Amino acid sequence: MRPTVLPPEELKSKLEQFPDWRVVDGNLARDLVFGSFTAAMEFMAAMAEVSEELDHHPTWTNTYRDVQIRISTHDAGGLTSLDFQWAAEADRLARTPEV
Repeated sequence: MRPTVLPPEELKSKLEQFPDWRVVDGNLARDLVFGSFTAAMEFMAAMAEVSEELDHHPTWTNTYRDVQIRISTHDAGGLTSLDFQWAAEADRLARTPEV
């Protein structure tokens, strides 16, 4: 069963737990800058595996060492716990020295 859209109070609470993320046009958003193009690609490859495991896929772009992420649960019509689960993995991998 897919998650439902978070109520405003819960969304606000979740955002407080994810200070590097913001809401942009209804999406959870974060822009990352890595030390190199290779590091950015390694992060995206690792997150591609996470995306497949969660069956939840971002809209993202890469320019050299920059990765711009936008994610929401389209079939639910907004932001859900699944978006924050994905964001938690992205945060974890973005802090990993190898990435």
